[in-house]
Amino acid sequence: MALRVAFQMDPIEGVNINADSTFRLAEEAQARGHEMFVYTPDRLTFDEGKVVAHARPLRVRRVQGDHAQLGDEVALDLAGVDVVWLRQDPPFDMAYITTTHLLDLIRETTLVVNDPFWVRNHPEKLLVLQFPQLTPPTMIARNLTDIRAFKHRYGDIILKPLYGNGGAGVFRLDAGDRNLASLHEMFTGFSREPMIVQKFLPAVTRGDKRVILVNGEPVGAINRVPAEGETRSNMHVGGRAEKVELTERDREICSIIGPVLRERGQIFVGIDVIGDWLTEINLTSPTGIQELERFDGINVAEKIWQAIEDKRSAS
Repeated sequence: MALRVAFQMDPIEGVNINADSTFRLAEEAQARGHEMFVYTPDRLTFDEGKVVAHARPLRVRRVQGDHAQLGDEVALDLAGVDVVWLRQDPPFDMAYITTTHLLDLIRETTLVVNDPFWVRNHPEKLLVLQFPQLTPPTMIARNLTDIRAFKHRYGDIILKPLYGNGGAGVFRLDAGDRNLASLHEMFTGFSREPMIVQKFLPAVTRGDKRVILVNGEPVGAINRVPAEGETRSNMHVGGRAEKVELTERDREICSIIGPVLRERGQIFVGIDVIGDWLTEINLTSPTGIQELERFDGINVAEKIWQAIEDKRSAS
């Protein structure tokens, strides 16, 4: 089945081909004979009833710096392609949200992955609130009095931006820390958004597990271990990836959230698990494919494309 595929992403010229999940998805698409186009979110336009991307034909190869061969730009009517990949990185701001509204308009003819309606309505740190039995104690708040009460309740907490990503702006405040008021002042000074506060999980020193689900089913995991002296395990800030097996608790978590993800068109999802607790469900632009493929020797990209092709065959 040859498909016409458009990737909506940040500039492909700058990706790390040994780590970027979108590059790996494009590589697998090419191997399967799919026709590919690529465009950045600012090149998406609604024009008199049509959703148009000013896109360029794409071929890829595994040569860093010469990994993307791009053709001349064309005005691509996205209602006429088979698959659009929603793959730009956060921040999850109004620009991001606007693209999901535009892509919603083509859902009758085009498969958008992941489904933009639910991506928009399920930011990573908010979807977990639907599964309180799986998550550590959590508060969403802007009011300092409420956050202080939560800190008094648990002593050792994590404070972070509700719509942040990549570990930016994540603070651990232990029982003796006196910086809560200052951090609250800083956050509220540049943003009108609430913050997310969670009980600190000491198990993070052993790693923050990224479990990858394809169409609601877990296919494997990698463990992200914080650098010495760090609380954050994100690889952007020095965390290292290591091989890890899925535990019974991981599978239990996936069995509860998987049917919801599948029902809502979330084909490629990465969840974060610390110890026995679910902390995030990443829908917007999950990562981890290449690390998992290297550790486990499985073709995760193939599994994702098989799920997409099955959906297109059934439509």
